[in-house]
Amino acid sequence: MSFSILGIGTATPPRRIAQRDAAILAGRLSGSAAARERTLAAIYRQTRIAHRGSVLLEEPGDEPFAQSFFPPAEGSDDGGPTTAARMARYAAEAPRLAAAAGREALARGNVSAAGVTHLVTCSCTGFAAPGVDLAVIEELGLPPTVARCHVGFMGCHGAFNAIRAAAAFAAADPTAVVLTVCVELCSLHFQYGAGADRIVANSIFADGAAAVVGRAASSASDSGWRLVGQLSEVLPGSADSMGWIIGDHGFEMTLSAEVPGQIASAFPDLVSRLLRQSGIAAESIDHWAIHPGGPRILTAVEQALALAPSQLDRSREILATRGNMSSATILFILERLFADAPSQRTGAGRRHCLAAAFGPGLTAELAVFACDAAAASAA
Repeated sequence: MSFSILGIGTATPPRRIAQRDAAILAGRLSGSAAARERTLAAIYRQTRIAHRGSVLLEEPGDEPFAQSFFPPAEGSDDGGPTTAARMARYAAEAPRLAAAAGREALARGNVSAAGVTHLVTCSCTGFAAPGVDLAVIEELGLPPTVARCHVGFMGCHGAFNAIRAAAAFAAADPTAVVLTVCVELCSLHFQYGAGADRIVANSIFADGAAAVVGRAASSASDSGWRLVGQLSEVLPGSADSMGWIIGDHGFEMTLSAEVPGQIASAFPDLVSRLLRQSGIAAESIDHWAIHPGGPRILTAVEQALALAPSQLDRSREILATRGNMSSATILFILERLFADAPSQRTGAGRRHCLAAAFGPGLTAELAVFACDAAAASAA
């Protein structure tokens, strides 16, 4: 039995910052000299990001970030706000974004809040109890009896883990209606210092939330996009390639420059195995949704699979206009691809989309979705 996607919703903070301004801000917060600020500007340009959203952005005319939260590092050796302060901000801000995405998913799926039986939440940028799950229940008016599951600290591929849990709930109970919500406030974890890992993380990550509502697919009633296969694998010898570590001053990223090459080496075989397990021919893949961990990762996947640059347009678009929102990002891409699909192909037959994301481990998570072309064209 496959898992039917009824609706996808997304939400970003009301304010965002241009990447060129983010580079200037990073230099100020880190107490950098003018020469270093020029280096930061070059690194930030290479991300191909135009704008990013953050819950820390202030009203127009104010300082770009609340100076009381991220004071300039010059003359300070404490690394900025404590992890406790960052988690307090997470507890205040995450529920609003999560509820906004969930509300949109329910509306697009024509699903009433009262009909939701299971709630899966996902985040790797904050912890609180009571947490985002209870806030979503209250904000959306979900039944107090809704069964809850939280997928925590999985990284950028967390949405695939959350959807796997949602699909399992639906498979166990064909009457279940499952709402999955991913919310990430990456900007809370800005890190001072000159380490390459910190600079890269500061330059690409952003805030956002995305949600998907679904149920067990029925050939008689569901003709939209369906999850039909998943694959998860920890790449051998990659344990030190990527990490997300809780420090005294936020969560700290460790990232090896070898990651794009490791992904490129492993990805063709991973794709082949997933398609073989799902009974789908490689030439049947019409759409590609690749998590944009950065432009080098997209290029690595593109070259490894001999894809045309245009086949990853949606991934690059989301990176450019939203930044890397960790687990929520892949759902932003799928939202756009699924909306585009009716205008890209018509007639009988079935359309397929292959999606993938990567996270600490180094772990690769892949999923394949299917949709009847004629049904999508009529949507």
